[in-house]
Amino acid sequence: MSNSLTIREMSEEFDVTARTLRFYEAKELLFPLREGQKRLFTKRDRARLKLIVKGKRFGFSLEEIRQLLELYDMGDQQQTQLARTYELAKERLKQLELQHYELGETIEELKEQLHLGRELLKQANLSSEPAE
Repeated sequence: MSNSLTIREMSEEFDVTARTLRFYEAKELLFPLREGQKRLFTKRDRARLKLIVKGKRFGFSLEEIRQLLELYDMGDQQQTQLARTYELAKERLKQLELQHYELGETIEELKEQLHLGRELLKQANLSSEPAE
């Protein structure tokens, strides 16, 4: 087997659809080799897709991911890319922690409302019981 992967092999290895791979290619995030209609993804494409998938999982936009991938080619042993990735990751962590806190508050508030609702339902059921 060669070092290149077909679109099907890439899809299977990274659990993404062929449509997703074509979309990333159109957005100039991946640059597969072309043999007629066939796309062949190189080791570099695999490394890029790994970063794209991880970036998406962490909530980065495709534009942020594209900018980070472009920094890889600056020729400074990826120092600029690492520094920018670190800063973006710190910001994303702050956002996620805030969302986590807000979600926790919302969950507690909803639990309180459910408890009140359950009590009101109990009272309503008791008051609708026939009198003896």
